[in-house]
Amino acid sequence: MMNLTIRNEQPEDIKRIAALTAAAFEHEEHSSHTEHHIVDALRRAGQLTVSLVAVEQGEIVGHVAISPVTVSSGASGWYGLGPISVWPDHQGQGIGSALMNAALAQLQGQGAEGCVVLGEPGYYGRFGFQAQSGLVLPGVPQEYFQALSFGGDIPAGTVHYHEAFNA
Repeated sequence: MMNLTIRNEQPEDIKRIAALTAAAFEHEEHSSHTEHHIVDALRRAGQLTVSLVAVEQGEIVGHVAISPVTVSSGASGWYGLGPISVWPDHQGQGIGSALMNAALAQLQGQGAEGCVVLGEPGYYGRFGFQAQSGLVLPGVPQEYFQALSFGGDIPAGTVHYHEAFNA
């Protein structure tokens, strides 16, 4: 990483974030290839709790979104991480990790109880995410749906992302 700056998204970043997100997931086999539409739909719905960009030499090279989720148990203060995107030619340089750490810190600073993520256990486990037998995202293998608590108990129940994820 050269000089990486992480900051909140600005209105003038929106088109670049969409292009970046589409490019990052273009060759991802477990992707609906709608991630850029999801981010736009979350933004329109006012559900982007955290939206950070990574900037290197004046160029946006990464983006992470966090939005509220609901848990069937009624537990509040839980959020879903994703999508998280880095330009394909910038992947493997620690940009995603920097975005993850900044986003989780910002979320925790806003008083969140915790965060869930759907993704590769080996990657997200490095940030403290773990699969929880009582916390379910319908239709996905249990080990790929993971949670991170910021101090309290991890709720049990079925998790639902915002309807923007159907974009």
